[in-house]
Amino acid sequence: MGQTTRRGTRPARAVLVLVTAAALGVAGCDAVGGDSPAPSGTAAKQGRPSARPTPVWDTSPDSVAAVGDSITTGFDACAVLSDCPEVSWATGGSEQVDSLAVRLLGRTEAAGRSWNHAVTGSRMADLPGQMARAARRSPELVAVMTGANDACRETTAAMTPVADFRADFEEALRTLREALPKTQVYVASVPDLKRLWSQGRTSALGKQVWKLGICPSMLGDPDALDAAATQRRETVHQRVQDYNEALREVCAGDSRCRFDGGAVHAYRFGTGQLSRWDWFHPSIDGQAELAEIAYRTVTATKP
Repeated sequence: MGQTTRRGTRPARAVLVLVTAAALGVAGCDAVGGDSPAPSGTAAKQGRPSARPTPVWDTSPDSVAAVGDSITTGFDACAVLSDCPEVSWATGGSEQVDSLAVRLLGRTEAAGRSWNHAVTGSRMADLPGQMARAARRSPELVAVMTGANDACRETTAAMTPVADFRADFEEALRTLREALPKTQVYVASVPDLKRLWSQGRTSALGKQVWKLGICPSMLGDPDALDAAATQRRETVHQRVQDYNEALREVCAGDSRCRFDGGAVHAYRFGTGQLSRWDWFHPSIDGQAELAEIAYRTVTATKP
């Protein structure tokens, strides 16, 4: 009776050992990852790529509107003291320029899906109104270049204060956003006006045209190199830099806005890129360079 009992308990003990070992084996597999939980959810679905969010910035918008000042109207590029929107860096159809719109849309499509609302002589205070007009076309991209006339005043004291410049730019973006929340904005920096003075002052004709009132704060008395003239030009130069910083900061607060990173300001315009009439505004070749900077910025994978 006792022997039978001992023999009868052996299979039970064997089963217990196997169950315990199996349990420990399972525990050992789970323990490979330490205290980390077992994979679950999308992480457990090996071989199935996770969905990626759609990028906010579209590098191939299908319509373009331009706002700004005389640079965007092609002023003095084709004839003296005249607009020439055909060669505008933003929307012009000239084969010599290949504007931003042409590069993005193709020449034929650009003719019907790009609009130029820039006005010669306009300042940042005029930009909200231009934005409102541009918004009526529902463009997918608005190209902005303005600010030079805010620094090009009769005197340095008359230049637009930086705070006002910033506030007007913010209002312009709000105006656009209220109408078109998803429209993208390309913002060009204000050119280096001091460099334009240094290049143009070599032209006798250019200096005669300057006397008609082109950017007197920088170009007045172009040959004067005394301390007062030097300080005047440096004051204008610093104000332009401050404007560009305001453009950068405001644009950075809008996920659908791209600033050119100061590329237009840094571009070293030579005599070949300046109007042969006023040696200050971009020539046709200069317009092409501006178009290239804009296209490179708009189509970059990252700003």
